Amino acid sequence: MLETERLTLRTWTLRDADFVFDMYSRHEVRRYIGRGDVMQEREEAVRLLERWSELQHPIHHIWAVERTVDERVLGVLLLKSIPASGTDGAPSGDTEIGWHLHPDAWGHGYASEAAARVLRFAFEAGLEKVVAVTNPANTASQSVCRRIGMRHKGQTDAYYDTICELFEATP
Repeated sequence: MLETERLTLRTWTLRDADFVFDMYSRHEVRRYIGRGDVMQEREEAVRLLERWSELQHPIHHIWAVERTVDERVLGVLLLKSIPASGTDGAPSGDTEIGWHLHPDAWGHGYASEAAARVLRFAFEAGLEKVVAVTNPANTASQSVCRRIGMRHKGQTDAYYDTICELFEATP
């Protein structure tokens, strides 16, 4: 568990399936993630939570972002291995930071607050570099990258078999 002034980042549980389904069934959330496919059934959220729970690594994790004052879940913060393009999802050797927040949580600084905490965690754990990639049209996430001190490195096709805006942070 990680904490900030307003947020708690905790492990997901199957009790969170309704929230995950609600968030990922929205086009405005999914439009810049992968192919943009929205969830159609709650069972998809359960399977996603099961996959997230299998991620057992000393540094990589996928957290539920929760507002501390009322324990309201706001979204997802991830720190994970990023797949290299052209490898059928094989790890690139780089670590990615990313966030997906429910639209009700947009515009309050939660993504920047949570991402800054996870970036600090990554460097305290010994990582030498963390990357973020965004869809070129996702200016909101690009702004978060800049707010947490990441440097824009231009466009790349090195990850996810697509062209992304690449951001990088080092300690």
